[in-house]
Amino acid sequence: MILRLFKICLFLTSFLLMTGFVQVASFLGPAFTIASSGNVFKASAQLIIDNEFKKKTGRSSLNYFKEEVSKNNSQNDLNKDFEKMIKNRVATTHKKLNEQKNQTNFDKELKLLVEERIIVTHKKLKIKIKN
Repeated sequence: MILRLFKICLFLTSFLLMTGFVQVASFLGPAFTIASSGNVFKASAQLIIDNEFKKKTGRSSLNYFKEEVSKNNSQNDLNKDFEKMIKNRVATTHKKLNEQKNQTNFDKELKLLVEERIIVTHKKLKIKIKN
């Protein structure tokens, strides 16, 4: 009796696996779940969810999540490049503003020096300054 049951299971399994009627990979996850936890309900729920996911997206859940992770990685790389560009722009702008500030101080000092020279020159020449 056991030998006959074993032959029938072997025949059905070989029929399913050899004809390509069912994808082997789709049964590996639930089979592993049944073998490790013994929970048939959990394994069947996993199989149903994967099949529905494939119907909705056209891709297996593993491929879908792998593509999403790669998109996020490329987005992170883009964000890092953008952040680097912004930091360079801020540093360049900060440098230019400091140069302008120093130039303004130089202009103020030059203006004061010229005004003092004008005042001294006017005093020496005895010219009245009009305000």
